[in-house]
Amino acid sequence: MKTNITEPRLHMDGQEASAGAGQDTLLAEAALQAAEALYGAEEGLKLEERLTPRAVGTLYGIGVGPGDPELITLKACRLLRECPVIAYPATQKGGKSYAYEIIELHVDPQDKIMLGLVFPMTKDPELLASGWTRTAELCWAELKQGRDVAFVTEGDPNLYSTFIHLARLMQELHPGVPVVSVPGISSVLGAAAALEQPLADGNQRVGIIPATDDREMLREALLHHDTVVFLKVAKVLDLVLDVLDELGLSGRASVVTKVTSPHETVWRDARDLRGKELEYLSLMVVSK
Repeated sequence: MKTNITEPRLHMDGQEASAGAGQDTLLAEAALQAAEALYGAEEGLKLEERLTPRAVGTLYGIGVGPGDPELITLKACRLLRECPVIAYPATQKGGKSYAYEIIELHVDPQDKIMLGLVFPMTKDPELLASGWTRTAELCWAELKQGRDVAFVTEGDPNLYSTFIHLARLMQELHPGVPVVSVPGISSVLGAAAALEQPLADGNQRVGIIPATDDREMLREALLHHDTVVFLKVAKVLDLVLDVLDELGLSGRASVVTKVTSPHETVWRDARDLRGKELEYLSLMVVSK
């Protein structure tokens, strides 16, 4: 793991001062004066912002795509290289997350502070609150040192992502932290490519729906959209298949697991999966 290196410090009259700090200050002041003389006070202020070290780092939410390491934007790759801290979801036993596996091609963990965050998997409100706060404070411990933190999430950080909750809590606890999200390719789009099946054309309507055990919600989604993508469908697969049967749509559904990754599996006919267990990262596409 990369160690934090600080510049040598000198002790003078009982106070600390960075080596070369006086010379750096003089150079900065000269640059500001020159900018103001040439371009006016406004440009001088802009330069001052660039020369002044930031007290707090930026929290980035970086979408790393659905699984294929090549399906990452150039901006995401650049920020992964530049950010000294990479935060990622981790298991209780310290295992790698799916997002971590995606970025291994782009990040050398020996050059980074790798911050594994364990997110609470419970419905207990007190445990949820304390677990999320602990996670946010781990990021804050790095951010307050002026280090940028890149939190990686599969897909897009603003679509059913853990980053949504982390960013919201960070802004509540530490409002001064800049928060920036970097879009990523969603598994929804990855599934369309894997199935070679357009999601929508013309005036067709698409619904992206988290699959739950709410039978009526499932029916409503299917009745009011031309295409429905049920996310994380594994836990309620048979129920969804029952609803599809009721609506005469059972032959219109396909399922994809870990789309675009080396472990991708495609079932063109979802009826073949009745009674079977699926990976957590599975989605169903129903196209009328």
